[in-house]
Amino acid sequence: MVDFLKEYIQNIGIELNQDKINKLINYYELLIEKNKVMNLTAITEYKDVVIKHFADSLSIIKAVNMSEVTNIIDIGTGAGFPGMVLKIVFPDVKITLLDSLNKRVNFLNEVITELQLKDINAIHGRAEDYAHNDIYREKYDLCVSRAVANLSTLSEYCIPYVKVGGKFVSYKAGECEEEINSAKKAVNMLGGKIEEKIDFILPETDISRTFIVIGKLRNTSIKYPRKSGLPSKEPLK
Repeated sequence: MVDFLKEYIQNIGIELNQDKINKLINYYELLIEKNKVMNLTAITEYKDVVIKHFADSLSIIKAVNMSEVTNIIDIGTGAGFPGMVLKIVFPDVKITLLDSLNKRVNFLNEVITELQLKDINAIHGRAEDYAHNDIYREKYDLCVSRAVANLSTLSEYCIPYVKVGGKFVSYKAGECEEEINSAKKAVNMLGGKIEEKIDFILPETDISRTFIVIGKLRNTSIKYPRKSGLPSKEPLK
């Protein structure tokens, strides 16, 4: 268990000390235990979780210099990917985890307590609502999301949380050139610019992944995000 985790994460360029290894394994055990009574993940085999959840979450180092990031918000975090993993491996970064399902937020709080993590906050609610709260709006160096939604919709959810000069990084599976092209106008309307598309394969697999890196150039108009449900029903064009 320990050797595989350490060596696999080393493959993506991160050295784990014993404390981080222990916390990741503990997180895995809590995830699997809770998964017996509620649906947190379809991926349950240890090696699959290490590859498809842990390593995938941490691969953001291909897109962002984590030493320059002080705070992150993870929109639609689900069972804590990528935000919880980033907190464990980069403990100095302040993290906010946002999810619309209270059961998942309760699980995340259990993990935070069990692992004795500091400067991490799990909150229950919709991205459209919290983005209009001054405590959260345009306060983050980095917004991340592995949520499954088109880039126009995700951008409306996420860009309002990013401070000018910060970044929104969307985790995507495989080819998404068409999606990027159709989202350019929406991203611009929200005060951002698509800076980079980073394609990679998870080590020792044929799983292709993509990061879409969006820089925040100017403040987002207060009219965005629109009221609940609209960003997904009627994506900006």
